[in-house]
Amino acid sequence: MTQPTTNAARAAGLLLAAGGGRRLGGRPKALLPHRGRPLVENAVRVLREGGCGTVYVVLGAAAEEVRARADLAGCVLIDNPDWSEGMGSSLRAGLEALGKAAAEGGRDGGAQAALVSLVDQPGIGAEAVARVLAAHRSGDSLAAASYDGKRGHPVLFGAERWADIAASATGDRGARAYLKAHEAEIALVECGDVAEPYDIDTEADLSRLQ
Repeated sequence: MTQPTTNAARAAGLLLAAGGGRRLGGRPKALLPHRGRPLVENAVRVLREGGCGTVYVVLGAAAEEVRARADLAGCVLIDNPDWSEGMGSSLRAGLEALGKAAAEGGRDGGAQAALVSLVDQPGIGAEAVARVLAAHRSGDSLAAASYDGKRGHPVLFGAERWADIAASATGDRGARAYLKAHEAEIALVECGDVAEPYDIDTEADLSRLQ
């Protein structure tokens, strides 16, 4: 297991797992089978092994079924009723929950950064998570994994940026608008040697799951 660094341990994991799998015949991505278990469990494990503190999981499509079938013990589960609007709504819901927990001195003692990952990227493992977490320096940190120089996930947002990122997150673009506007401030962390950033979006992609 990858051991967390001092900086990494102060970051929460934020897993976006609300997608309904429209191009997969309406099968929620969180429940796709992977290694005999729902895919969401793999994504949570990767965040924990990579060094995140509390893992926040944003659910949407078939949220009650995900809660019933997946072992998400120890996670903070966030229901996003607006999940069909796209990834932006899930990112907003997650960052708002993190912000509220920090303000109340919640279970994290107030996370100082959020490491955002997507449930449908099983090719990204704990080593990539650990590398991006290690780029956490302060409340305004902004870092992202890169693959042959191209920005991808996971992405790290210092707590001082959460409100502005949430405000800009719309539709299915997530934080893209914010990241584009702040491109010069992003610390890119090369992860192409330890991870593959493919998505599980179509029937053909299902062959990548075990």
